[in-house]
Amino acid sequence: MSNTVDIDERIGKCQKILSADPNSQIFAALAEAHRRKGELDKAFRVCQNGLKIHPSYGSAHVVMAKINLDRGLYDWAETEARKAAEIDGWTRATELLLAEIHIYKGEFVKAIKLLSRLHEADPNNPQISRLLDIAQQLPKQQPHVASNSESAPTIIVRSEKRNKTAPVADSNASVEATAAPTPSKPAPEPLTPPRLLKEAVGILGVEGAVLINHEGLILESEWGISDDSAVYGATIGDVVNHVEQELIEACFGSVKSVLIETAQRTLYVIRSSAGIYLFVASAKANLGSLRMKLMDLMSRQVD
Repeated sequence: MSNTVDIDERIGKCQKILSADPNSQIFAALAEAHRRKGELDKAFRVCQNGLKIHPSYGSAHVVMAKINLDRGLYDWAETEARKAAEIDGWTRATELLLAEIHIYKGEFVKAIKLLSRLHEADPNNPQISRLLDIAQQLPKQQPHVASNSESAPTIIVRSEKRNKTAPVADSNASVEATAAPTPSKPAPEPLTPPRLLKEAVGILGVEGAVLINHEGLILESEWGISDDSAVYGATIGDVVNHVEQELIEACFGSVKSVLIETAQRTLYVIRSSAGIYLFVASAKANLGSLRMKLMDLMSRQVD
């Protein structure tokens, strides 16, 4: 509670300064405070507007990188992190942020190479040691995710009632929350589609999950939403087929996943040999940790 109060006080102070001087660089601190509070739409807008005035403010690009990382927009996050380094040079904080982005993208070799160099220079740094351990352990526990992380593009679509904008970002996703269990634990149980859906709706933020075929017909369902699941299935089937056709025509390859953010909900679609999985989450769901948890489930699926 006290932490929330501190953040609210910081937001109030930063807003007061920014209102008095719209050209102030305090916008970066304000955006970061909103991010920490989980108000990612506000954080994005504040940071985006500030960067229009101060495009060479490296710290603001770091904040934007964190915002995008929190919502699972990893390529965009990496672009912002590298932009910050281009402006201010590489720092320990920027390199750690880039390493975290590599982990979320499943680029474990890059993460390990970067973190090993940092660990050699600072062997007693607990954050470096923790991230290095995660980068080394995750590929062992999630071979499916690691081997397929760069095999096909991820499509991100943003939709908000007659107001199309660039994708925005969400809460305080922590790589630590996705750390692999210790090697002494037994291997995770394989999941059939019905069991996978049941496990998925147990994830914080997931409100419904279905498995559909390529015609949009529902094969399996775990649905706790008042909306008609059949409508979701048919719509998503059309979306995936359309995107697939467009990508093939443009020679990008087959679709692996689709992320759709709407005003009310977030839809995360993952293709598999069993069909098309649709996971429906709250618009406020933490997409960073949500994606990792869902991909972990997908790595355990059996037809």
